[in-house]
Amino acid sequence: MSIHSFRFPTDIRFGPDSIKSVPDLLTGQGVHKPLIVTDERLRDLSFFREFEQSLKDKGLSTYVYSDFSGNPIKRHVIRGAEAFKECGADAVVSIGGGCALDVGKAVALMATHPGDLFDYEDGLEGAKEIKDCIPFTLSIPTTAGTGSEVGGSSVISDDQTHKKVIIWSSYLVPSLVIADPCLLVGLPASVTAATGIDALTHNIEAYLAKNFHPMCEGIAIEGIRLVFQHLEKSVRQPENIEARSGMLMASMMGAVAFQKGMGVTHSCAHALSTCFDVHHGLANALMLTACLRFNQDHVGDKLQHLAKVLGAPANKGSEAFISMVEALIKNVGINHKLSDLGASISEKLVTTAFQDPCHQNNPKSCRLADFSNLFETVFAS
Repeated sequence: MSIHSFRFPTDIRFGPDSIKSVPDLLTGQGVHKPLIVTDERLRDLSFFREFEQSLKDKGLSTYVYSDFSGNPIKRHVIRGAEAFKECGADAVVSIGGGCALDVGKAVALMATHPGDLFDYEDGLEGAKEIKDCIPFTLSIPTTAGTGSEVGGSSVISDDQTHKKVIIWSSYLVPSLVIADPCLLVGLPASVTAATGIDALTHNIEAYLAKNFHPMCEGIAIEGIRLVFQHLEKSVRQPENIEARSGMLMASMMGAVAFQKGMGVTHSCAHALSTCFDVHHGLANALMLTACLRFNQDHVGDKLQHLAKVLGAPANKGSEAFISMVEALIKNVGINHKLSDLGASISEKLVTTAFQDPCHQNNPKSCRLADFSNLFETVFAS
């Protein structure tokens, strides 16, 4: 397979072994001291050590910040920004899953902007302006789920309340993306499955969101098709580069598409992550079909169209697509129950979901009682 270069919405190098081009790309941008942001689990892997050495061999002075794992919190960003300043870095290279990529974007922001990170919360009244002074940023995803590498948002939780705060700006879209499917080969099947369903959820919710954006809808439809074509193969044949490539593309497409908006599934998933630290992709997987059935009476035609795209007979209704989603989730090994993950229904869980802004673009209006009913449905299943 060849390495392809294209720009949408930023510069992307897509293909096997594209990571090998990073040293030349960084020096070509005049970078001398990149801060490498990765989580503590990746730092000790052989591919990461080889990557860091390739930068040093090119004459780059590197500093690695990896003092974090799991869902990113504000403390991780503060420490990263301090590291950027202390080592005199001139760029941020983020490598890892959604956590590392989100932390990297927020570090680049706080290394160049004053005040508190949450002063820049998207939609906050009186929020501080994010300016065009972000250092050069390069993102390298090692999972196919969030698509954070092509997005301008960073989702960071409050250390104490665990409330998720969205920071967004077009200036936070990474300057360059290296999308190398070879980096996904070593992912455990469970991570491949959960992150893959996260990508599917992004595409589905973007397609169904009530905002007007036909271009995003077209991207989302193709992203959904790619997930159905490649996710099971990625789980069962981890070294299948074609399947890994398809999922990497579907993940990026989902992140591009959800600028149209997301929906009730994400509000529920964010609440589960906030209250019980459930992995975001897994939370989406557990909530997705219940939320699709909640929306079914408002978006039946769209769901029927997705079923046709995936090869269902034209006379099959919207339930066909939901059944396909249900089967895919099961076939990739996600058979968990929320109770198995230590989650339980509580007033805090329901309220947190209702307060999450994602459902504001849901095709069907959501009341507090609707969230209670959705959680009860999922917990009972």
